[in-house]
Amino acid sequence: MSMSTPALDTLDLGDPATFADHDLVGFWRTLRDTAPMHWNPPVGGRRGFWVLSRYDDIMATYRDNVNFTSQRGNVLVTLLEGGDAGAGRMLAVTDGPRHLELRKILQRVLSPRVLDEVAQTVRVNTRQWIREAVESGGCDFAEQIASRIPMTTISNLLGVPERDRDYLLSLTKTALSADDEDVDEVDSEMARNEILMYFMDIVEERRESPGEDVISMLIGSAIDGVPLTDEDVVLNCYSLIIGGDETSRLTMIDCVRTLAAQPEQWRRLKQGEVAVETAVDEVLRWASPTMHFGRSVERETELHGVRLRKGDIVTLWHASGNRDERVFARPEEFDLGRTPNKHLAFGYGPHFCVGSYLAKVEIAELLKALRDFTVGFEQTDEALPIRSNFLTGFSTMPVRFDPDHSGLKEVDR
Repeated sequence: MSMSTPALDTLDLGDPATFADHDLVGFWRTLRDTAPMHWNPPVGGRRGFWVLSRYDDIMATYRDNVNFTSQRGNVLVTLLEGGDAGAGRMLAVTDGPRHLELRKILQRVLSPRVLDEVAQTVRVNTRQWIREAVESGGCDFAEQIASRIPMTTISNLLGVPERDRDYLLSLTKTALSADDEDVDEVDSEMARNEILMYFMDIVEERRESPGEDVISMLIGSAIDGVPLTDEDVVLNCYSLIIGGDETSRLTMIDCVRTLAAQPEQWRRLKQGEVAVETAVDEVLRWASPTMHFGRSVERETELHGVRLRKGDIVTLWHASGNRDERVFARPEEFDLGRTPNKHLAFGYGPHFCVGSYLAKVEIAELLKALRDFTVGFEQTDEALPIRSNFLTGFSTMPVRFDPDHSGLKEVDR
């Protein structure tokens, strides 16, 4: 697909079509070099916002909880609508002491120690599904594998019945992105509301009959002696299902697409020349599935000589920061052995992704299964990009596998 590089003054980062229709590599490089504090003007009645493109500026803004806040929202779609309804209750859009206490609650069930058993299930499922796809010759990797691994994992943690998972997957795909042009913001808002209503029903069920799942744990939790309300639980379930599915799924799809196009990097992985853990970080840096996070100015401050006023929206673009030549040597080169690799795929600071360990486990198990069961693979048709101003990636990824017969014969350990 041929895509053009737009001029700085013509591009609207609030429009999902911008990312589907244009190659932004040159655009981001120009911003980093000449306009590190870029103003995206109002368009069609939508507010304007500031754009940060340099790694160091993004990190500094993440660290600064005095002049900036996430409490009004952390993605453009909600910030431009006037704020997030979950502010002060959902982890991602809560600051201060309440954020710290809520994060402690979620970390109790998402820590590496607690997730050991979950990681084993991820391994078994991933190896089974990759083995089946390799033995059948190929598949649409996006639909048959990448859509199943993270959704199965987070659904198991939340106690979502198996019969509801395809329905939830369809909603998460629409909530912050779209697979085609026919899905508009009204559809996305309806999907977000349907996710909330679904979890409201689940919460009611768990209050009557608690289980061993995360929802039951949240229902039984309190902050400063005050139990979490149904709305608190539902909003954080929404955050977990969106975060637990989208980032890993889109990263996996991009990983297979990139490795299929870069046989030398695949060879390094296949031959064990690079550590899987090191490769995972490069896969995440390269994919940067969450293109940005947003913050609001809490009190007047200055950056790059620009006066920021209270209430201004400032967007931090991982898609650019993860390619910043000031931090990453040869940033436009996919290098599975890259180290150090302090990428921004999970954000930074107090709002660093609480599910990062689980996401890394899922990507690592995918890489191991590909390494063990196939000698190579190729993309057999065009991959269709999603449409979003928040997430980036592909909704389809048709691939053909060449089986590694020695690996397929091995009994999984």
